[in-house]
This record gives sequence, C-alpha cells and structure tokens, in this order.
Amino acid sequence: MPVAGPPVFLVPPGDLTPGGITLTGPEGHHAAAVRRLRPGERADVSDGAGALAECVVTGVGKDSVTLDVRALHTVPPPRPRLVVAQALAKGDRGELAVELMTEVGVDTVIPWAAERSITKWQGERGAKALAKWQATAREAAKQSRRAWLPEITDLATTATLARRAASGHAIVLEADAPAKLHEVALPEAEEIVLLVGPEGGISPAERAALSDSGATEARLGPTVLRTSTAGAAAAVILLSRLGRW
Repeated sequence: MPVAGPPVFLVPPGDLTPGGITLTGPEGHHAAAVRRLRPGERADVSDGAGALAECVVTGVGKDSVTLDVRALHTVPPPRPRLVVAQALAKGDRGELAVELMTEVGVDTVIPWAAERSITKWQGERGAKALAKWQATAREAAKQSRRAWLPEITDLATTATLARRAASGHAIVLEADAPAKLHEVALPEAEEIVLLVGPEGGISPAERAALSDSGATEARLGPTVLRTSTAGAAAAVILLSRLGRW
C-alpha cells in the first residue's frame, strides 16, 4: 500500500465480508469523531489476519461509520517471519520498542524477563503491562497500515528462548560481537529470532546459555543503541536482507 494511503480501521477476524461494513465502538468513534470521516472518502478495513477491504464511506453517525466495500483482498503472511525477543525495559521504553518494531514490520514480539531487566512483570502488574504492549502494537499497526497484526506473546524466560534458539535460527545483539549483523549468514528458515537485551546488557550466564543453544551473536555498528531502539534498527537490516523491504 502507498505510504500516504487511506486510514485503516480494525475489525475482528472473520467480520470482513463483501457488501457493507459498519464501524462501531472504539473504531467507530475513532473514524467518526477523531478522523472525522465524511461520505465519499476512502477508508480501508482490516481484520488483522490478512484480510483487507478497500472501502468508501457512505454514512457517518455520532460514533459510527458505514462503509461500502469496493474490493476485498487477502494479503499472505510475510515469510520468513521475524520474531524479536525484547527484554523488559523501565518506564515506557518497552512500549516504544513495540511501537517502532510494529511500524517497521516485525511479526512477533516476545517480552523477555532478562536477568538484568529492572522492570518485573508479576501478577496484575504483569497483565496490565502485557495489555499495554498489545494495545501499542494494535495502534501502531493501524498507523503503519499493516494487514497483519503483530503477535505479542506472554512473558518468556531466558530458558524458554534458549530452547527456541536450539530449534531454529536465533541472533543475539551484542555490542562486542565479532560480526556485524549485515555479515551474519541467514539460512533458509521459517522464522528468524532476534534477541534484544536490557539496558544493563545480557548477563554472562544468559549469553552462555544462548550460545550453547546455537544462537549467533552480532553487533549493529560503532554506536550502542538503547534497548528501545535497537530492535527496530536491527529489524530494518534483517528485513532488507530478507527482501521484505
């Protein structure tokens, strides 16, 4: 889709059908009261699972918008998938990381309870934090006009990620790694997992566990990025190499 294309609104998977669509609830309010769409204007509607409807506004209520579907497309899922394990960060830096990675095209974000993460997701606090990451991804996907919403998984431990690295292709960002990210070999794979550590870095024990599981280490460049921006920067490099950019 063109960068300056029409706005995108989301409906639950399976709700997109030929004919007409009525946006209600938060999406209807956003379309009518925030975007202030008017009859005759273009708008697209996605189910976040690959279905995308090209629409024209036919009516506007106080908190609802009706649209006529002019074309319905199915966008295949991107391959290979790019998965990023993002270490928990303090404040809103984790949400910033999710926003940036969603905008550039990351397919899955795994919250990572790294050993040196200052922030801890426990109980109700953890559930609220995860919900914020998921809401951030949803809004960023709409802004960037994605047909597929990124998956934000449950919190993972280093042991979980090590097992995933052992069964696939994983890359760990390390500032002192001998190879640059654009030099690392990328074999044919269904997915590539990128691990981004916390501000304090990945602990020696975690680094050893990931390396023993077959993960490759790589660095970005001469500067050290924050955890909130490193994932997006690395994703751009990988997506370019994979032909998705």
